[in-house]
Amino acid sequence: MSAPARIPGISVFLPSHNEEGNVERVVRSWIAECPRVADNFEVIVVDDGSRDRTGEIAERLAAEDAHVKVVRHPVNRGYGGAVISGIRAATEPYVLLCDGDGQFDPADLERLTPFVPEYDVVCGRRAHRADPLMRRINGKAWTTLVRVLLGITITDIDCGFKLFKREKIDGMELRAHGAMISTELMARVAGRKAKVKEVDVQHLPRMTGEQSGANLKVVARAFKELIALYRELRAEREGRAPGGSEQP
Repeated sequence: MSAPARIPGISVFLPSHNEEGNVERVVRSWIAECPRVADNFEVIVVDDGSRDRTGEIAERLAAEDAHVKVVRHPVNRGYGGAVISGIRAATEPYVLLCDGDGQFDPADLERLTPFVPEYDVVCGRRAHRADPLMRRINGKAWTTLVRVLLGITITDIDCGFKLFKREKIDGMELRAHGAMISTELMARVAGRKAKVKEVDVQHLPRMTGEQSGANLKVVARAFKELIALYRELRAEREGRAPGGSEQP
């Protein structure tokens, strides 16, 4: 078996909310995987205002291993807020978004790295999504909507396993606070002419904890943020400021 394709350095960040049953296992799995593909690495736990021991466990892991970093939000900012904090905390030339719920296998990073540096973004695509039927149906409907509305080409927009060249997301102004963040990220990297590749990855059943993506408030916020992003991008294409006036 050939050795995995290597990259100079990677920042893996894990948006985590009430994941005390998953955080240690997930972090340790990444500590074991990263040296296989990267010369330097860091694993960043973004504790998004958890009400359980997620932050406490993450802090203990950081004290044990200098590769682990922790970003803590005093209050819950939503998935988008956690993603934004993870991107800002990243220091290595490649940045991997991986949901902190344990539904992705760190070994699948080796499926993504062969496509860099040719591609700026390599997105996971859940070959067999291990979620309830209604969640899968909603996910397909959302992906279809954003593909039509924003012209995004990838087929699994909300897959929480994406590898970026940091230079393509550095300084990016992101506004989504909820589940819409993945859509906004892909729309904005497209605006930066990023070359994107999609690769099949595993999606594992959640072992513990609760999903929040189907929450009605989460869904309503996503639609509100989608419309705002659509209007902003349309105004940019038409050479207008988002408020409707002509840009200088």
